[in-house]
Amino acid sequence: MNTRIQTDIWISHIVVVIGLFLVASAVGIIVLILIGKPIPEILVAPGSVAMGGLARLLVPSPLNQWLFD
Repeated sequence: MNTRIQTDIWISHIVVVIGLFLVASAVGIIVLILIGKPIPEILVAPGSVAMGGLARLLVPSPLNQWLFD
């Protein structure tokens, strides 16, 4: 099997998992806002990290240029 295809499959799996973390964090924050509870930092931190990770993976840069070739 082609190494490029194997790498592409892993990258797509990672994007899905990180996206799920981002969605879960956003839903948790929205629910807490709707019920009027304070938002703990432990819920904001994974969402922020997931957003940064997705941006790092999906925006071309010299460090991940091999993904877009």
